[in-house]
Amino acid sequence: MPRFSVIVPAYQVQAYLHECLESVLSQSFPDLELIAVDDASPDACGDIIDEFAARDPRVRPVHLPANQGLGAARNAGMSRATGDYLVFLDGDDTLTPDALRTVADRLKETGGPDVLVYDYARTYWTGDVVRNQAAARLAEEGPAPFRLADRPELLRLLMVAWNKTCRREFVERHGFTFPPGLYEDTPWTYPVLMRAESIATLDRVCVHYRQRRRGSILGTPGEGHLDVFAQYDRVFAFLDSDPELDRWRPVLYRRMADHLAVVFSRRDRLPRGARAEFLRRARAQLRRYRVPGARAPLPVRLRHGLIRLGLHRAYRVLRLASAGCRRLLGLTARMLRAVRSGVLRLHYRTQRLLPVRADRALFAVRHDRGHGGDPGALEEAFRSVVPHIRTAWAVAPGLRHAVPPGPRRVVPGTAAWFTELARAKYLVRDAPFDPRLVKRRGQVLVQTQGGTPLGHTGLDLQERPAAARDTDFAALLRDVDRWDHVLSANRHSTLTWLRVHPGTYSVVECGQPRTDVFLRATAADTVRQRELLGVPADSVAILYAPARRDHRRGQCFPLDLERLARRLGPRFVVLARGDTEAGVRPGDWPVPRAARVVDVTGHPNLPGLCLASDVLVTDYAPLMVDYAVLDRPIVLHTGDHQAYEAARGLYVDLRAVAPGPAARDEDELIDLFASGRWSDTHAAGLRAAFRERFCPWDDGRAAERAVRRIVLGESEPLPVTPLARRRPAPAATPRTPQVTAPAPATPALGATQVPGVTSIPGVTSATPVPGATPGPPRGTAPVDAPAGPVPHALRPRPIVPDRP
Repeated sequence: MPRFSVIVPAYQVQAYLHECLESVLSQSFPDLELIAVDDASPDACGDIIDEFAARDPRVRPVHLPANQGLGAARNAGMSRATGDYLVFLDGDDTLTPDALRTVADRLKETGGPDVLVYDYARTYWTGDVVRNQAAARLAEEGPAPFRLADRPELLRLLMVAWNKTCRREFVERHGFTFPPGLYEDTPWTYPVLMRAESIATLDRVCVHYRQRRRGSILGTPGEGHLDVFAQYDRVFAFLDSDPELDRWRPVLYRRMADHLAVVFSRRDRLPRGARAEFLRRARAQLRRYRVPGARAPLPVRLRHGLIRLGLHRAYRVLRLASAGCRRLLGLTARMLRAVRSGVLRLHYRTQRLLPVRADRALFAVRHDRGHGGDPGALEEAFRSVVPHIRTAWAVAPGLRHAVPPGPRRVVPGTAAWFTELARAKYLVRDAPFDPRLVKRRGQVLVQTQGGTPLGHTGLDLQERPAAARDTDFAALLRDVDRWDHVLSANRHSTLTWLRVHPGTYSVVECGQPRTDVFLRATAADTVRQRELLGVPADSVAILYAPARRDHRRGQCFPLDLERLARRLGPRFVVLARGDTEAGVRPGDWPVPRAARVVDVTGHPNLPGLCLASDVLVTDYAPLMVDYAVLDRPIVLHTGDHQAYEAARGLYVDLRAVAPGPAARDEDELIDLFASGRWSDTHAAGLRAAFRERFCPWDDGRAAERAVRRIVLGESEPLPVTPLARRRPAPAATPRTPQVTAPAPATPALGATQVPGVTSIPGVTSATPVPGATPGPPRGTAPVDAPAGPVPHALRPRPIVPDRP
């Protein structure tokens, strides 16, 4: 007897049926039977089902003699099912990878409930994938299993059969079947949830619900949509069969009223000739089943009341009036924005007539998300090294609280921002400067970039259309021509920037300013960051930060995070962070809300996440270079190396110069952690060689070096603390063996001069600098020292979205 009976009715879905059936048979949980029902489809659905049945014995084909509708096709499949649980899937939808394995695990955890409700995501023909907005109601917190009375909010989910699995014995005992006609899910799902003695939820997307551009049943106008009345008659007849179910009448009444209003309002459902008939029947339906206690917000009550009274013209007039008001408000808003924009342009031109102020500096990060990154470290260095220069920080509206005290906060697009843009001598940013900026004589533009380039960037993207997307290379070069200085972390970055961003700027090779905080932080700072994230003191925190996949339209994590956390056990916690440097919103990286998996995609404090973690798992993200400064384990997961290299291209062969052990697939990654190879002596040796190559100047004073070179014009850079003497903030778990790699036989990065490059000649991280002060770098607290003032980069700040 199989664990699951997956029932797939098929009617005129030949274009999607192959993908649907393949998504079932390719599941990592093979204990299933697939009952594919050909509902006398006039296309090739029957042939496709027979082809699958011939190649896989788990497929049980059913051919109906005549078309009977979706409900009858499902009933035919149920009558032949032998599995413990019934899973329904429409012929144009698909199961997500590992869905049945996750469902089986959840059923086992909750003791085999009658019904398990899981999540879905809508997949559009444009390629967009949008998760169910009501997914929060599937949270797995609290006791499980439970009854509907314990969590009645489940009735607010989409009432369909394919977002839940039901125990077959429970369905057969109560005689649940699907009725004929459209909206057949309605009189099935409500009774199933109400009769279930035990219900559990699974907070994971298990079904991709296809949104077809044309041809879906519910999106086709016809009188079949009038079936909705008979379906709700069946629901209320079920309530009449048991007085104990009367408690659900107010809820179901409101759900019915909302459903009827949606059907009536959608232009793609009711033909013009059926609208009057629909309204007449809706009025009778709402009057027949109306009960006290079905409260709703005023606009909803007004809509329900108009339908109940049969005021067709009033309903249409109100809808048209509402649409007209929205258009008028939109037009007024556009006119006001145009006037405001003209006034601000005039203000900017006026400010450009005034002298540039040498005591002003304006800083910003990509998308104006808040204070941080390399510009944030430079802003702090400005205030400490050249305190006579007043700093201002550009921050998006609503995120002013994310900027620490010190700099003046200005909102981009305001008069104050245009004033700083026109008169500040120093403009610092880690992304392209605003195209409205007109560079003046005497202004200094500092580009900090986004870290060490591992994947192709700049002009090299001209040969990589998937990664370049809509990049305007002419605008890129116009922006490059305005730069005066570009910060570089190492010689590899220097040579790359000069080639892919050709210009007359000067490269300041001084280290990565944003990593200075790792050398200033203490053990107390590490503990504080873990407490803010809720990471248990005795657990190993894995920071998982993969790079963006340019070859994929939708973004998702290459790893099954739930399985990873489950296989590693309770000692490990996964902090999952999707890439946000390319303007990806946090919601574009679906993170499961599971135990020991924490979504930190929208967290603004990346240094704090690094400090809170004990190990980094990544693939091609430049974050690995920053993390190497901490001298903590780094593990690579590069299962799609060929696809990524083909789409983006790589400057560095991470297989040859990896910062730690590498895994080609998920099982190999789990084995690395289970065997302890993620933190052994070999891993420490790889990391030491990687730090020697890519972190020669990151000793906690990179920002100070940059400010002294750019602002004070000092030609002699500060001495560099050798790698062996650097004391980054300790991890919360016991440290792994530290291995210092031997000095490379070839000239060290940074040992030679490049025209237009400011670097530290003759000095490597393994060579003591004459006159250098022994011990930790200046400003670095000893590991055992008591915690002092928390650096700005580590101060707790509210979690804000990556985009305003």
